[in-house]
Amino acid sequence: MDIWTLLSDVVLLLSACLVMGGVFSRLGQSPLVGYLLAGMFLGGPGSFQLVKSEHEIEAIAELGVSLLLFSLGLEFSISRLKKLGPVPLIGGALQVVLTLLAAAGVAHLFGYTAGESTAIGAMVALSSTAVVLRTLMERQELETPYGSNSLGVLLIQDIAVVPLAILISLLAGGDDAGSVIANIGRVLAVASGLIIGLYLLLNVVAYYALNALELARNRELTILLSAVTGLGSAWAAHKAGISPALGAFVAGMFLGSSPYATQVRADISPLRVLLLTLFFGSAGMIADPVWIVQNALMLCITVVILLTLKFVIITLIFLCFQNLLQTSLATAVCLSQVGEFAFVLGRIAGDAGVISEATLNLFVSVTIVSLFLSPFLVAKSNRIARWILTLFPKAITASARTSQHETPHPDVLIVGFGPAGQIAGRAAVERNLVTAVIDINRSNIRKAGQLGIHGQVGDASQFDVLEHSHIGSVKVVVITLPNVRSSIAISDIIRQLAPQAHIIVRSRYQRDSDEILSSGADIVFGDEFEVGQQIGNHLCDWISNYQQKVKPAESQDVNQD
Repeated sequence: MDIWTLLSDVVLLLSACLVMGGVFSRLGQSPLVGYLLAGMFLGGPGSFQLVKSEHEIEAIAELGVSLLLFSLGLEFSISRLKKLGPVPLIGGALQVVLTLLAAAGVAHLFGYTAGESTAIGAMVALSSTAVVLRTLMERQELETPYGSNSLGVLLIQDIAVVPLAILISLLAGGDDAGSVIANIGRVLAVASGLIIGLYLLLNVVAYYALNALELARNRELTILLSAVTGLGSAWAAHKAGISPALGAFVAGMFLGSSPYATQVRADISPLRVLLLTLFFGSAGMIADPVWIVQNALMLCITVVILLTLKFVIITLIFLCFQNLLQTSLATAVCLSQVGEFAFVLGRIAGDAGVISEATLNLFVSVTIVSLFLSPFLVAKSNRIARWILTLFPKAITASARTSQHETPHPDVLIVGFGPAGQIAGRAAVERNLVTAVIDINRSNIRKAGQLGIHGQVGDASQFDVLEHSHIGSVKVVVITLPNVRSSIAISDIIRQLAPQAHIIVRSRYQRDSDEILSSGADIVFGDEFEVGQQIGNHLCDWISNYQQKVKPAESQDVNQD
């Protein structure tokens, strides 16, 4: 094809993605949905056929996937995993495995072959990292219990993309056991050789070469390093006969331990965004809008089955790890959708002949519909969880109550026993005030016990939990939660249950103070204000001490004159 025709198609697709992405961002949706719809209507079956170079664009877009996996490898860190704790990480691994098996089982019941069923299970096992994290961060809910759970699961899902891609590649050998075993041996041998080669290249050869090039002084060299490493490793994996994404991920993981990792991530970001936009645009070309309209009922039923399946599995997993029922439900709502990596795995499965074109079309359409629903589900996850709890009053009582002995009615109730809550708790104990703590984190409850403070595990946004803490007799309530929405909701409930209580709320941002006060709080201490005041006090003290030192020196100089 003529290069200028390809260029015009690329520009047209990117322009449409720009417009549609902006429109959907304004509507509160993910721009990814706009990219998909732009591709769906510009090229492929049932479209306006304005883009003719769809196969060439697909080839370019595959590089975007490789760079995405390269970036994930750069961010992969054992220390980062440890910070999240074992529950989200083990829960994430169980979620991927159990969802894959369950979805594969359901697909097999509907007549798909074993290979196709496994590929379908792999595609729907992953959730949308881009949509979930973006929505939680915008709503300042990433530090909530369900936000932390979601982050851990999504991180494990991102890591699982590579083994799932390898699994789908292995299925290309057919359903015959001998072919699969032979394919496993070949892939493992080639992958091992590639990993060893990349390790030696990036940790031995490149180490001395990069130091000699003085990358710190030459920003353009780090950009070239990013492109050569990310794209070169993908090319090497492709030539070795395995997934280019695997090679890019391994290269990113090795380079992530170097001092250049942070700069490489920043330098490769614009190129990755450009190629990924092309990828989602080209993925949209697979879907047929006419087919979607004609098969709307079947599509909706499939989406409901998959969302319900993932929702039930994730809820049960986190209940098994002794999370509160509401936290488990909210986490499941956040993660129940099918994510953008379904396009990546679907493309690999389609190219390998593991799934048919009709099956790929169906699950690309399912993913698009799922991504439409994702921002709403994530934004309303806690509210949906509370609504579900109202349908099961016995479950609410069982999850809200903790085994507790009769204790004196507290004078002070602290909601959230992090560093700020612990400081307030020590002050209350020193003044012999009867104090109680409510926190959803068990380790914080143990810290309260070490100070001699009675604590209970619970979500203070539930009426039952507050009633069991004898809120009616409390004189002072201290709310130290980092999430402003939770603080506002709890303050509003406490004002209804205990109108006599003096409510003190900690706020991370000064801009939220008025909203918190309007919810019923008596006083708000903002982190920004307190830090700024301490800096100001220190500055005044330092200037005063400095002036006292300077004045004797100046007077001594005058006397000498």
